[in-house]
Amino acid sequence: MTLKEAYQQGKDVLVKTGTPDADLDAWLLLEYVSKISRAMYYAIPDKPLTQDEESQYLHYIERRAQHIPLQHLTGVQEFMGLEFQVNEHVLIPRQDTELLAEEALKIIGEAVKGRPEGTFEPAGGRYRLLDMCTGSGCILLSILHHAGKSAKMKIKGTGADISQKALETAQANADSLHIQAEFLCSDLFEQVTGQYEMIVSNPPYIRTDVIETLQEEVKNHDPILALDGKEDGLHFYRRIIEAADKYLTKGGCLVFEIGADQGEAVSSMMGCAGYHNVIVKKDLAGLDRVVTGVYDR
Repeated sequence: MTLKEAYQQGKDVLVKTGTPDADLDAWLLLEYVSKISRAMYYAIPDKPLTQDEESQYLHYIERRAQHIPLQHLTGVQEFMGLEFQVNEHVLIPRQDTELLAEEALKIIGEAVKGRPEGTFEPAGGRYRLLDMCTGSGCILLSILHHAGKSAKMKIKGTGADISQKALETAQANADSLHIQAEFLCSDLFEQVTGQYEMIVSNPPYIRTDVIETLQEEVKNHDPILALDGKEDGLHFYRRIIEAADKYLTKGGCLVFEIGADQGEAVSSMMGCAGYHNVIVKKDLAGLDRVVTGVYDR
């Protein structure tokens, strides 16, 4: 079987099974198996696959046709320009979530704006960042990576999650990316100590009764702990907002990812809890995606 024949067969199978992004996923799996770039493919479309490559590719196509997420087959997902290991224990990083990391980086950048390099020294000598419900660690580790390069400041990063398996994945990502971070197995703030200049979180926010309506790739393969925001989808926002003030320094920032219909509710809760400069940010599709606020003791 040639590269061209394999690609066509893969597309046909995925289209027939109603797989989202069938063309793209057929290509990405072929690229993954054959290590052939798109440019090389067009140069040598009639190059035959080895027997092992053909067998592996058709196996992956069959698995993808069963709505196994592409990222669970390849084991990786790109986020903020970095490659993260993913599996059934963590939420697959979404492009929409990059806005959360980008807004956090802007806030960190503002904290050092106008100061000579290296002069921003919070209590303890480091800017302290807590990522609540860290999952794969993609948000925390991306912020640490990019802030370390752009802001030139010392940041201590901590990720908390109730899932030990998720934390093992986050630690593996930290190790592979050579980023130093601390990870805590904690039911929200249960095991958290100290105070932070920023808390970021992409908590579970899907309403329980909506989960069954999601794509099979999501409802059957993303961990339910990372999806279920209870009856109204706001359960974890309430719990985090109620407790976060004890763990934020004066002027500390709370930064959430939200569902598209949750901007008003979450920003209102933050305002009632004493946060000011509460702002709802929209994503590229024009949907509410991030809420930020400052806590002033």
